[in-house]
Amino acid sequence: MTSTRDHLVWDWNGTLLDDLDLVVRATNVAFASAGGPAVTADEHRLRFRRPIADYYAEMLGQAIDDEAFGRLDRIFHDAYRAGLTSCALAADATAAIAAWPGSQSLLSMWFHDELVPTVQTYGLTPHFSRVDGLRAAVGGGPKAEWLEKHLAELGLAGHQVVLIGDSLDDADAALSVGGRCVLYTGGLRASGHPVADTLTEAVALAHTLP
Repeated sequence: MTSTRDHLVWDWNGTLLDDLDLVVRATNVAFASAGGPAVTADEHRLRFRRPIADYYAEMLGQAIDDEAFGRLDRIFHDAYRAGLTSCALAADATAAIAAWPGSQSLLSMWFHDELVPTVQTYGLTPHFSRVDGLRAAVGGGPKAEWLEKHLAELGLAGHQVVLIGDSLDDADAALSVGGRCVLYTGGLRASGHPVADTLTEAVALAHTLP
């Protein structure tokens, strides 16, 4: 079965960019600053959600107001930036991008002004009709509203779109606009969404979604 959805929206962090280990390390730096426990990669993948403040509150066992989240978010991003040069693309990222027959774009909840030059550094910009990151000083909120804006700028409707990402928030965002989602990485199989262990497999699944 061939999909009627001809546009693919890629997630960046944890999907095209293989930065899960760095994200977990930076998260643990933030948690440690609040006297919290360390989280493993598997725990993070399974329990992470947006708003991120809710995830932090659960893991730290305490309420996280806007001020506390802003502080933790800065600590996280400082630690993340410090290790970013050690990250590579997912092993089959370029092959997966090449395998999609339609148009493609990229939407990340990482800061736009940092995302754009980073994507350029990896040589991927020409593959995307649009690259959007977070245009706010502090993030942490759901991806859905940003996906809606992203598609509006592209002149696309949700029924034309498949999103490949690594979190339930990616799936929720896709469903909110009438799109579909393929989740990349294990630990999310109970979600009811298609799940792939490689990006090329994710693209193959995305190509079959009605």
